[in-house]
Amino acid sequence: MNQQRFGKVVVLLGGQSAERKVSLNSGAGVLAALQRQGIDAQRFDPAHEPLDGLRAYDRAFIALHGGYGENGGIQGALELMGIPYTGPGIMTSAIGMDKLRTKFIWRAVGLPVPDDELLSGQSDFAAVARRLGLPLFVKPAREGSSVGVVKVTRTDELEAAYHEAARHDPLVLAEAGIMGGEYTAALLGDDVLPIVKIEPAADFYDYEAKYLRDDTRYLCPCPFPPEKEAEIRADAKKAFQVLGGQGWGRVDFLMDEAGRHYFLELNTAPGMTSHSLVPMAARAAGIGYDELVVRILEGACLGHG
Repeated sequence: MNQQRFGKVVVLLGGQSAERKVSLNSGAGVLAALQRQGIDAQRFDPAHEPLDGLRAYDRAFIALHGGYGENGGIQGALELMGIPYTGPGIMTSAIGMDKLRTKFIWRAVGLPVPDDELLSGQSDFAAVARRLGLPLFVKPAREGSSVGVVKVTRTDELEAAYHEAARHDPLVLAEAGIMGGEYTAALLGDDVLPIVKIEPAADFYDYEAKYLRDDTRYLCPCPFPPEKEAEIRADAKKAFQVLGGQGWGRVDFLMDEAGRHYFLELNTAPGMTSHSLVPMAARAAGIGYDELVVRILEGACLGHG
């Protein structure tokens, strides 16, 4: 490998979102992988360093998670500086960070998504519970890593769940519970990697199950018939591309008891920690962690969607 072709690489990590700790872990893994392969890479935490310092670099690997790294803001700064970066561009990042508007687009092109309703402090919570059914999930529309997500099993829990989610974002969704299993499809360039089935020991795949517990089970390859996996992979690619996705990303989805899939959200800067799903899917496709990091970096560009 010609390590010099990348020039001086910056790994953006940390930041100011609720997912800062996860981002620090992702960025540390990415940085170590790049340096193991002789690439001139350094860390950069925009929470503590002025963005003008990015001008010293030739290419950026975005390992920031949450609002300050996935909503198009850092992508816009890199575009203005002319620094190619990993992952989708400004528009895709901004829409992908917003679960409500992502679902507007997916519904418009016929992709399956769970029923939902926007909540406010004035909502008739009992009526919402009747319309969506129980259980349901209340979530901040513009957070990741299950931050602020609450599972509601009784109508009288819904108002408190709204206030918990609203601590993280004024835009709050109630979403019908689809209880046949949790899955994710990772995308790398033009390829959809093997689907991962997630079996949390907890009530659902919350922040603790994602990053802190060691009893969550992951099945990859997962037990789908080949034709079903092919159907979901094709829909996941459509879900990514209709939002302008390029480079890499991850589309999370649920299955119901009848075997139908429902897309939840797009992750435009997925986790790269030891518990993360994209490295797991890549391994199932014969791609090791270090190779994965380099392939993502190879896709860095400017002026994308």
